[in-house]
Amino acid sequence: MFRTVAELVEMAEKENISISEVMIRQEMDVKEKTREEIFTEMERNLEVMEQAINDSLKGKGVTSVTGLTGGDAVRIQEYMKNKTPLSGNLMMDAVSKAMGTNEVNAAMGTICATPTAGSAGVVPGTLFAVKEQLNPTHEQMIRYLFTAGAFGFVVANNAFISGAAGGCQAEVGSAGAMASAAIVEMAGGTPQQSADAFAMTLKNMLGLVCDPVAGLVEVPCVKRNAGGASLAIVSADMALAGVKSRIPCDEVIGAMYQIGKRMPATLRETGEGGLAATPTGKALKEKIFGPSA
Repeated sequence: MFRTVAELVEMAEKENISISEVMIRQEMDVKEKTREEIFTEMERNLEVMEQAINDSLKGKGVTSVTGLTGGDAVRIQEYMKNKTPLSGNLMMDAVSKAMGTNEVNAAMGTICATPTAGSAGVVPGTLFAVKEQLNPTHEQMIRYLFTAGAFGFVVANNAFISGAAGGCQAEVGSAGAMASAAIVEMAGGTPQQSADAFAMTLKNMLGLVCDPVAGLVEVPCVKRNAGGASLAIVSADMALAGVKSRIPCDEVIGAMYQIGKRMPATLRETGEGGLAATPTGKALKEKIFGPSA
């Protein structure tokens, strides 16, 4: 069993297998299930992800009960049809699908927490966007999730993945990094390149606070998934180009952990600081829940 990214990469390189294969074998061993059973379980997650994206793009999209979020995924798709996005169609497609997934979450729909509900859009958003360019097989799409899961496993065991524990760097930061590593493998990169992509994404998310307006997983969460998805794609491209992270992946995870420990409670999902404490943030909270006692 691996507990660090260094061990994960070493196992993959030593046996000349992919990161996803390392994770699959570990799941088979830990859960004492067959390869087919493990694949079937992950395939269900893939189906939930795809359904959430499809739901978010129907008609005018989905809107939360509060009205704080909704319809932006569709707006971006319409923008892509009528304009040439400055950041390119693949990037904006990922952004749209990442936001759409989180709009479904905000509207109390069914999503797959990857690694959390608040960051659930990044991994599927990037997957179903790069799918259009890389044309992966169904098995490769499932392996994408195993690769993301392998890196998420390391983060969960060495730091944290919840905003309450370590800020949004632990949620969208981890999700973006997980997606980046998975993109690299799907694009034919090496295990070390996946690790470099993960590190570069997470490095650029360090210090990101969790400051949900009115304490709801809507603002700024939905749009932060857009940021996580875009950064994941950029970092994957850099790693595939041969750019390396000067700080080892496990040390980046360690830095995230230390930063999270030092982050004040007001910036860790309590809805008491950051954007939640702005005049508009407070006004929105009062509009939804009424004047504070």
